[in-house]
Amino acid sequence: MKRFLFLLLPSFCFFQFANAQQTKLSLEECFRIARERNLLVNQMNKSVAARKFSLEAEKNSYLPGIDLLAGYQHLSKPLEINLQTVKDGIVEGSSQQSVNTANEVYKEITGNNLPQAVQDRIYSLSKNVISTIYPDYNPPLNKQDYFTASLGIRQPLYLGGKLSTARNIAQNEYDAGNINLELTQKGVDFALAVQYLRMMYVNSILQKENTIVDIFKQNRDRADELVKNELIPPYLRNWTNVALTQAQTRKNNIDLEKKNIQVEINRLMGSPLDSALTIADTLRFSKANLAVEQSSFWAQNPSYKFIENKTNLAESTVKASRSLQLPNIFAIGNVNLYQKDLPVTTPPWLVGVEMQWTLFSGFRNTKRVSATKQLVEEAKLAQENTRTGLQAQLTIVNNKLTALENDIASLDTARSQAAVTTTMVRERLNNEFSTVKDVNDAIIVQEEIEKAYYTAVLGYYVALAEYWNLMGTPQRITEFIK
Repeated sequence: MKRFLFLLLPSFCFFQFANAQQTKLSLEECFRIARERNLLVNQMNKSVAARKFSLEAEKNSYLPGIDLLAGYQHLSKPLEINLQTVKDGIVEGSSQQSVNTANEVYKEITGNNLPQAVQDRIYSLSKNVISTIYPDYNPPLNKQDYFTASLGIRQPLYLGGKLSTARNIAQNEYDAGNINLELTQKGVDFALAVQYLRMMYVNSILQKENTIVDIFKQNRDRADELVKNELIPPYLRNWTNVALTQAQTRKNNIDLEKKNIQVEINRLMGSPLDSALTIADTLRFSKANLAVEQSSFWAQNPSYKFIENKTNLAESTVKASRSLQLPNIFAIGNVNLYQKDLPVTTPPWLVGVEMQWTLFSGFRNTKRVSATKQLVEEAKLAQENTRTGLQAQLTIVNNKLTALENDIASLDTARSQAAVTTTMVRERLNNEFSTVKDVNDAIIVQEEIEKAYYTAVLGYYVALAEYWNLMGTPQRITEFIK
């Protein structure tokens, strides 16, 4: 008896749900309602939607970025045109131009070139005049305040794998969101299955308790007749009253337990806690034929999927850390939308290629790569530990199912014999070969064996629910409890 008491404990999962009003629910209907109204599941759905948008954003990261740039600039002093750097060229060129002009005019008149001496004289005079009048300072532009407006375009050409790595990380995050959603949904399914099985167990026990109470009443009535006929002393009748009172108390306690289970089921489904539920199913043992391939079952378990996703994410972070050591190359462009009053040095538009490469970072990037490699090793160890843990749990559950099958078989035989024994003792009482105390004792033994039998059946189906939960399909328990 004691080793089955743990099965009567409430489910370990606690959730908060929205309101609903349902009656005559099957387990499949419980699953459906919980998936629709479970606040935690809805929260996970929102998280998955957000991660999906992030993934779509990363998939478009290869597209160019176009920015509207606008601003107001006040210069500390006006811009200056540096004329001194071109003075020699301007003086030399202007002087030569003067000589060429004079020579062309003379040639048109006389048909001959100017004498070389005259050309040299004109060159020398022009050079002296131009040098004298050429400004010996850099003239400033008048404006010191400028309004700028332009469109800036930046197209990634090569980023060392940063874009693909960012997409992989976003994909891993999206997958993790889906796995978290699956974990939540299947956790709710398993919790509901356990509570539903407990309800079936209580229904079975109540059915038997009603019969037991009726038998105790019949025994008390028989004792009353025997006392009236002075065949037994009154204290023996008192024993029948005590036994009947205790049986009724046990039945009332089971009724309260049923109400508590109803509260748990309503809470898991998101119904008002006081919603009326009509679940009349009772436990009927039927051995499950688990002809399921178990060689790689852990791959379908959400817990293993979660650790496997962490390993993939850790491998993506290694690539991300390595990409920091590679250069970034962009195609750039700029178009001025407002050209008025801008300095002459500012072009209307420009295009180009830009490279950014961190040549030395104090070995930070190298250490980041080493750190992320350690994270990959950690994730792989966790993945292996999860796999072996799931395998161990499956072995334990299989052994538990076998042990409970043996217990159910022996208890089924025992309860049949107990029922026959109780009938025989009652017949002996009618023939005055046994006492009402003997009948009380026989009924109590029968009651305990019935409880032990249904407790074993409950344990079997809870273990079966654990089995399918390990397989990643807790909903399949519905195939075995119809």
